[in-house]
Amino acid sequence: MILLKERSEDLGSVFTEAVQLALEGGRLSLEQAASLLDASEGEIPILFSAADALRRRQVGDTVTFVVNRNINFTNICTCGCSFCAFSKRPGDPGGYLLSMDQVRRKVVEARKAGATEVCIQGGINPSIGLDYYLDLLAAIRDEMPGVHVHGFSPMEIESVAKKEGLSPEEVLQILREAGLGSMPGTAAEILVDEVRRVICPRKLSSDRWEEIVKTAHRLGIPSTATIMYGTVETVEQRAAHLLRIRRIQEETGGFTEFIPLPFIDPHRRGHVKGATSGVEDLKMIAASRLVLGRVVPNIQVSWVKMGVKLAQVGLVCGANDLGGTLMEENISHSAGATTPTSLRPEEMVGLIRGLDRRAAQRDTLYRILKTFPGKS
Repeated sequence: MILLKERSEDLGSVFTEAVQLALEGGRLSLEQAASLLDASEGEIPILFSAADALRRRQVGDTVTFVVNRNINFTNICTCGCSFCAFSKRPGDPGGYLLSMDQVRRKVVEARKAGATEVCIQGGINPSIGLDYYLDLLAAIRDEMPGVHVHGFSPMEIESVAKKEGLSPEEVLQILREAGLGSMPGTAAEILVDEVRRVICPRKLSSDRWEEIVKTAHRLGIPSTATIMYGTVETVEQRAAHLLRIRRIQEETGGFTEFIPLPFIDPHRRGHVKGATSGVEDLKMIAASRLVLGRVVPNIQVSWVKMGVKLAQVGLVCGANDLGGTLMEENISHSAGATTPTSLRPEEMVGLIRGLDRRAAQRDTLYRILKTFPGKS
């Protein structure tokens, strides 16, 4: 990195050491990871350049995406997280629980659109248990035999286990046998209990989240990993989250990708501080590459959270994946997101071609299904 060498004398030593160590394939410390997330104006270009260079070395220039369908089967939830605008309490107007006929219709739409993945997540609804989850899987399997089902966050697994008097491992085994292919690593927010006690005190603890994710990985159920940042946490707490994800991946190898999710809150509810800046979002993507890329090579940008244009920029700041087409998105848009609720595959390809990079459609597990020529 010529740019790094030219500017190293002018930059903070911790930041410089962090970038150099990451480029050499080393493991960053908490202080070093935090220095990336807290990069100053003069350090930002070097951060982005280093992350892009490491991305190219680790995964090449192909940008991937998956054609999928998102189904939020219920918005009724008892967690009461301070950052959530999607959920409704039991009995509130606007609360819903999809019938199996409604689920089937959505799956048929996914089939017609050529989706290879159906993603299912919902609130922690006290009126449903394991039988409803199994009915969901059966309905999807009936309408789309062989489709990959990506569903049920660690919080959902915890809730069902308690309701049924089972262990999370038993619930995961039952769901896997019924057709669950992988699990979203959501409900993570920030994996620091000091933060969780403020923003999501009714959710499972950091240790419990880790235990359920590691159990899923041990059972052969891979998962994504996420961070939801921009509420009350510090830069150091964001860094601690990244290092925890790294440690879990070193132990299990079960994470398929890492997805930074900026907090969206135009109404600034409660004690949370509001939306993140674009530069803050790009710092998170770049830092994720430098901290995690050695063990989690796929870093995804959330076009739903960041917007399509900023997500495109994220692809030159360390990310290599555009996520899913979705077909329907409810959670971020309930919070005020003004981005599209879905993107067509050709729109994904167009965004990637705008960078003169090769686009590829993948499946959930990052196996390439189709490649598209580069920009003409």
